[in-house]
Amino acid sequence: MDSLRLMATRRNVVRGLATTAISSVLPCPSFAQSAARVVVIGGGFGGASCARALRKIDSRLQVTLVEPNRVFTACPFSNEVIAGLREIEAQQFSYDKIAASGVTVVAQAATKVDPQKRMVGLADGTALPYDRLVLAPGIDLRFDALPGYDEAAAAKMPHAWKAGEQTVLLRRQLEAMEDGGVVVLAVPATPYRCPPAPYERASLIALYLKAKKPRSKILILDAKDAIPQQRLFENAWKQFYPGMIERIALSEGGRVVSVEPATNTLITDFGNYNAQVANVIPPQKAGRIATLAGAADKTGWCPIEPATFASTLVPNIHVIGDAFIGGAAPKSASAASSEGKACAGIVAALIAGTAPEGPTIEGTCYNTVAPGYAFSMSGNYQPRDDLFGEVVGSGFTSPVHAESGLRKDEADRAQSWFKKITVETFG
Repeated sequence: MDSLRLMATRRNVVRGLATTAISSVLPCPSFAQSAARVVVIGGGFGGASCARALRKIDSRLQVTLVEPNRVFTACPFSNEVIAGLREIEAQQFSYDKIAASGVTVVAQAATKVDPQKRMVGLADGTALPYDRLVLAPGIDLRFDALPGYDEAAAAKMPHAWKAGEQTVLLRRQLEAMEDGGVVVLAVPATPYRCPPAPYERASLIALYLKAKKPRSKILILDAKDAIPQQRLFENAWKQFYPGMIERIALSEGGRVVSVEPATNTLITDFGNYNAQVANVIPPQKAGRIATLAGAADKTGWCPIEPATFASTLVPNIHVIGDAFIGGAAPKSASAASSEGKACAGIVAALIAGTAPEGPTIEGTCYNTVAPGYAFSMSGNYQPRDDLFGEVVGSGFTSPVHAESGLRKDEADRAQSWFKKITVETFG
C-alpha cells in the first residue's frame, strides 16, 4: 500500500507540472472538432513509435510520417555487425507495417518548417499542413567541430555512429587490417547518442581481434574522464581481453583535437597517434530539420517543456528522441521509443482539448562485451523543473561483482529486448 500511495503522489506531482506546462499549448477548440493533422518527422524508434501510437489512440487522426529512407537501420546491436557477429540485414526494418496501421508514410526529406503557416516543406517541393508537428530527427554529426574531420574524412576514418554503410565500412577495414595493427577509437565529450556504446564497441572489436588478429591492440582516446559503468567495462576487459584495450582519459591527454585523414593520424594536446584503423566519433547535435524549424538553440540541441515535449522556442511543435535536451533522460533507443508513445498520448489529449497525463520515460541500455556476457543500466524519468529527472528508486545498474549466470541472463534479455522493441515499432 505504501508503494501505491507513493506512485499516486508522483502522478499528482507530474499532473501539476503538466497543467502548468500546457497552459501555452492548448489547442484551439476547432482542433478538437475535426480530424486533426499530425506530422511526425523522423522514422527512428521515437518517431515511428509516436506515429503508430497516435493511430492506436485515435484512428480519426491524420498521421503522416516523413522519413526519406525506405529502410530503417537500427543502431542497437550494430556493434555486433562491426565485430562480425551478425549481418547488417539483421538491423534493417521496413515501414510497411506502419503504413498498414493507417499512417501515411512519405519517403521524402523534410527541408523546411513554417511554424506560422504550420507547413512542412519536402525535398520534392510539396508541402504538408499540420495542426501539431512532432520532430524526431535523431542526431547529426558535427563535421565542423573537429578540425580535419568532414564527410570526406569519414570515408577514410569511419564514425559508424549512424548505422548502415559506415557500420559495414568499419567492419571491412578491420577485416583488411594486418595482424599487429592498432585500432584507435576517438570518443567525444557528452552529450552524444548512447554514452556507453563506444566502450561496448571497443569490447566487441577486441573480441574480433582476439580471434582473428591476436597481436593487434585497441586504443581509446577519450574526451571524458569517467565513463558509464566504468568498473564493469574495465573488469570485463581484464577478464576477456587482457592487454588488448588501453584507454587514455581526458585528464591523461586523451581528447582528440584534430585528425589527419591522409595519414590516419589522431592528434591530442599531448601527442599524435597513428592508426591502422581509425574510428572517429565526432561531437553531435540535433538532426538538421530541428535547426531549420527553429527548435534548436545555440547548443545544437532542442529545449523542451518536459511535461509535454513542447518546444520552448516554436509553438505547436514537440521534440522527442535524441534531439532534445533531456537532463537525466538518456539518448537511447529505448528512451526514444518510450518518449514517442508518451508524446502520442500528450498530442492526442491536446488536440482533444484535455489536459494530458505527465510522461514517465523508461530507459534501458544493454552492453554486450562478449558472447553470453552483458550488463545493463536502466531508470524511469519524469519532469522535474525544466528537464527530466530520474524517479527516486527506479535506477538499476548491474552489480560489479556477479556470477557468470547473471551476465548470461542479461545477454539473453538484451536479445529479447531488441526483438521486442523492433516488433513493437516496425512490426
